[in-house]
Amino acid sequence: MQIKRVGILTAGGLAPCLSAAVGAFIETYSKVSPKTEIIGYRGGYKGLLLGEKVVVTQAIRQNVAALFEYGGSPLGNSRVKLTNVRDCVRRGYVMEGENPQEIAAEQLMRDGIQVLHTIGGDDTNTAAADLAKFLEQNDYKLSVIGLPKTIDNDIYPIGQSLGATTAADEGARFFENVVLESTANPRMLIVHEIMGRHCGWLTVATALAYRRRLEEKQCLSELGLRRESLDIHGIYIPELELDIDSEAERLRRIMDTDDNVNLFVSEGAGVESIVKVMEAEHKEIARDAFGHIKLDAINPGQWFADEFSEKIGAEKRLIQKSGYFARSAKANAVDLKLIRESVALAIKCAEEGQSGVIGDDEENGYKLACINFSRIKGGKPYDIQNPEFLALLAAIGQRN
Repeated sequence: MQIKRVGILTAGGLAPCLSAAVGAFIETYSKVSPKTEIIGYRGGYKGLLLGEKVVVTQAIRQNVAALFEYGGSPLGNSRVKLTNVRDCVRRGYVMEGENPQEIAAEQLMRDGIQVLHTIGGDDTNTAAADLAKFLEQNDYKLSVIGLPKTIDNDIYPIGQSLGATTAADEGARFFENVVLESTANPRMLIVHEIMGRHCGWLTVATALAYRRRLEEKQCLSELGLRRESLDIHGIYIPELELDIDSEAERLRRIMDTDDNVNLFVSEGAGVESIVKVMEAEHKEIARDAFGHIKLDAINPGQWFADEFSEKIGAEKRLIQKSGYFARSAKANAVDLKLIRESVALAIKCAEEGQSGVIGDDEENGYKLACINFSRIKGGKPYDIQNPEFLALLAAIGQRN
């Protein structure tokens, strides 16, 4: 199929793949189908509803290399759920009585879009699937080819989502500086809070990346630069049960020996316990348009610091979040390779009139494929029986 016009949008939170993925689409279309017009919708589904867009000009095509040097999204993101009519009305994206899906569909028809490329997580891509279905029911054929973007790496059945590897490396780099705050105060507790609402993959991957980097460095124990003090002493993720008192005893021994304790905490760890306390105190729990708890409002890292601080005898505590630093980075070489391969397949599938999400299919030998939208969903947990994770826990002396 000769594609005359395509649309691109990025949505949801940031990940270190959005700018590069937009760049790869522009770059690849310019090579394989130079006559195809490209429209970018600003601010994700918000831009689609409001008709806010940018046409990719020849000048943009000639300077597209710039997009590979940055993180963030050149098109801008938003969290908009098209089926949440009340939220769309409240935010002024549609008028009272209007159907957001219909408004979005009409915009795509006016723009003559044949293929819509969505770059986002499960919410973004399932919303795109619903939109494609709505259009088909109204006699407008639209192919939707999504790319999986989430640093949580928790989309079924995709083995590796774009940007997650870069986020782990950046989180490790972030903590290399933060950990040295322990040299400024005795008996320091440092809590490194890492993104991951339901899944601990990013926390584990960041910990592994950090320890690999630490192993490559020389220490000087005689002058106090001890590997034991720079190491990770506890890892807490949503999938792992936690006995606070037992862990506190173990960490107290480490504090007494090393004079500091370093914890890696997934932002989703302990959320159920925190929410129960807030509900008991009749406090309002803030949620986004998708119904997700706004984790910034409940501050899991602070909760862990509060729980452990007195029990382990910490004189000072420091809570640092690497999420915004890590997710805004530009894609590293590993992610760039996956992005380019995914975009090339997305365009091939678009030319064949397919719809779905491009990803390495866990249920089919991790082969990169166009996966049917019906199989896409979020909330995939981290496998805590992963041998690499078990070896990590054993290395730091933490029980599973």
